[in-house]
Amino acid sequence: MPFFPQFSNLFVPPFDPNAPITTSRAFNSSGVQVGETNTGDIPESWVQDQTTVTSVTFANDNSVTSIGNYAFASCSALTSITIPNSVTSIGNYAFDGCTSLATATLPTNINFTSIGGYTFRGCSALTTITIPNSVTSIGVEAFGSCGLTSITIPNSVTSIGSSAFKDCTSLATATIGTGLTSIEESMFRNSGLTSITFTPTSSVTSIGETAFQNCTGLASITIPNSVTSIGVEAFGSCGLTSITIPNSVTSIGTYAFTTCTSLTTATIGTGVTSIGDYAFRSSGLTSVTFTAPSSVTSIGSYAFAYTDLTSVTIPNSVTSIGSDAFNNCGFLAVATIGTGVTSIGGGAFTSTGLTSITIPNNVLTIGDGAFNNCGNIATATIGTGVTSIGNYAFQGCNGLTSITIPNNVTSIGSNAFYNCGNLATVLCYVAQSAFTGSNAFGATPSPLTIRARSTDASWTAGTGLTFQGNTNVTVIKNL
Repeated sequence: MPFFPQFSNLFVPPFDPNAPITTSRAFNSSGVQVGETNTGDIPESWVQDQTTVTSVTFANDNSVTSIGNYAFASCSALTSITIPNSVTSIGNYAFDGCTSLATATLPTNINFTSIGGYTFRGCSALTTITIPNSVTSIGVEAFGSCGLTSITIPNSVTSIGSSAFKDCTSLATATIGTGLTSIEESMFRNSGLTSITFTPTSSVTSIGETAFQNCTGLASITIPNSVTSIGVEAFGSCGLTSITIPNSVTSIGTYAFTTCTSLTTATIGTGVTSIGDYAFRSSGLTSVTFTAPSSVTSIGSYAFAYTDLTSVTIPNSVTSIGSDAFNNCGFLAVATIGTGVTSIGGGAFTSTGLTSITIPNNVLTIGDGAFNNCGNIATATIGTGVTSIGNYAFQGCNGLTSITIPNNVTSIGSNAFYNCGNLATVLCYVAQSAFTGSNAFGATPSPLTIRARSTDASWTAGTGLTFQGNTNVTVIKNL
């Protein structure tokens, strides 16, 4: 055997299994390295779109402190990831589109404070994740379209970006910690939520636009007393069956509960000052209660339109009822209008089931079509403060047999009482000049009796007269 004296003193160190790993590597299912070896922080787009990557070995010498944007994006075969405790930040889109990623372990060091935007978006196999107590912020759509079934937001988290859990269709439960101050836009939109829990000392002050939209499995929610505003379409098309708006809330946004077809009861807290347009439109509401003393001053357009309300008492604090506010509430038989109302918007009660209506003396204007097609109204009392009656205001009120027009009215619009098929008598305390439109009494019975003031020279007593669309009017001056 040859002898090589030059190698006789060569020292070969023994293998040390505990020696630090100083490089990070990605491997495929055969154990073959994919992509380049990396030293230190994981760079942006490191193995992005490498669809054969199934596992990753990180350096464990504390050199990895950050994972760059898109670092593992679209690594569709990656099934698990354990991020070293040395990492303090995870970039945007870091694991976006990792559709096979079933487990992800986040760092637990106190300096790991943020999860970037879109970090785990589209990780449809990811059913669970623990967010460490060090995290203070979660980025936009961080877990969008994930397979999560539940999520607990720790008390340390103070902000979560919009759409963070959007389209998580398997997400059934969520618990929100004490630190979060707002539920941002679309945060749980289109998710599978069946329950959400806020801690008793919640800091949430606002529920953002479309935050819970299309959460059809969400039958109930307790809104924290810290909340002051509910955003546009926040609960649109949810599965809610009842809702109580706490006294802390001051505004309900447009479309907030629109198309919640299972929603039958709503209680409005004392702090609410405005109910937005379309707020409860096309919901299943059968009753709404304004908690006394109410602060509501305005009810928006279509706010309760197309609901199943049977009665409503509008508080005295309300000054305006928006156009079409109760439009097509076909079961609405009783409406009590508060004494503070000064204007009733166009179409406000059109096509409702009202059987009678009393318009308070503070009301100045009755909008176009306000009571149009309310065929069941048998009696209507117009308050003494009313100055204008809009076009079509009482058109098609076939139950009316008589109406009194008080003396402050200066404008009566076209077709105001058109097609009131049983209207036989009008007690008219105004001059003919108040009829500023045309055809106010068109398609009413013949003859129609108008009783005018005996001292009003604008009226001439007689029979068979033509006036405002009726060709057989009897005028009697005896008021």
